[in-house]
Amino acid sequence: MTMNPAKECIDTRRRQLCGTAGIALAASGLGLLGAPGGAQTPVAQPVTAAAGGYPPLERINAGLLEVAYADLGPAKGPPVILLHGWPYDIYSFVEVAPILAAGGHRVIIPYLRGYGATRFLAAETFRNGQPAALAEDAIALMDALHIERAVLAGFDWGARTADIVAALWPGRVTGLVSVSGYLIGSQAAGKMPLPPEAELQWWYQFYFATERGRLGYEKNRHDFAKLIWKLASPKWQFDDATFDRSAAAFENPDHVAIVVHNYRWRLGLADGERRYDAVEQRLATAPAITVPTITMEGDANGAPHPPPSAYAAKFTGKYEHRTISGGIGHNLPQEAPREFATAVIDVARMAI
Repeated sequence: MTMNPAKECIDTRRRQLCGTAGIALAASGLGLLGAPGGAQTPVAQPVTAAAGGYPPLERINAGLLEVAYADLGPAKGPPVILLHGWPYDIYSFVEVAPILAAGGHRVIIPYLRGYGATRFLAAETFRNGQPAALAEDAIALMDALHIERAVLAGFDWGARTADIVAALWPGRVTGLVSVSGYLIGSQAAGKMPLPPEAELQWWYQFYFATERGRLGYEKNRHDFAKLIWKLASPKWQFDDATFDRSAAAFENPDHVAIVVHNYRWRLGLADGERRYDAVEQRLATAPAITVPTITMEGDANGAPHPPPSAYAAKFTGKYEHRTISGGIGHNLPQEAPREFATAVIDVARMAI
């Protein structure tokens, strides 16, 4: 029986990838191997299944962190930085990254602070989860890698981080792909009550506000995160191997501290650091995002998210929104990798 090579390379249940041949086929099916004007772009280096879909991780000192990251594609290709959220990790992009790399992009996928092999450089550094800190981590990583400008793309915490960088440092951002749109907020906004049904969706935020919640997450983080996956993506039939691969990232020694501080800070129950005050003051004004942007939403996102009509006006440059159908939930890059990769390619072209 003749097999489809691209299908043979990607097991959609287990999210495992083969090498360059299948990646190139997948990319060519999307029309991603040709650059604008028909010019050919370099083909990515092989991505081995033995590495779980990524080559061995790189590490670099960047700001307060030693950042662990995957690096795919040609070193001089136009850079794309993919940012994950909570409770997820770099494997949300395990099928997105090879498609982009095969299309000629250099693709950087870092573990955020508190996840995976990323570590703080100093034991005494405050384990701060406030959004401004994560945004400055992204800038520090770009500086360390000598990347002046990049497409930023992410979801959940990653989308918020990308939104902040695009709003405050637009000169560093070629284009933006943001799942669930404009996610910039402030402590003042976080204190405003929502309708009861919306408040119910934030149950874990209130849980983390208590010492019981911190202890509970510390003790049960594997099952807690798995529950969030199911609630946030109610139609995604992921298997145990797919979840467990990502759950390993939550064993980072700083994970619980970062997650709990993030949600307590949002409610005004924990202080941030004065070093980020100027950034937070700018974010509290809800600044517009001027860079080329594509926002995305899954049609079955079970996590709290605003409707596209609520944020469209915040994007004042070239802008497009895409709703992805087919039961796609909160972890859109992993649930709809081709659509996410296509959005990244398209927003890069919008910037030309």
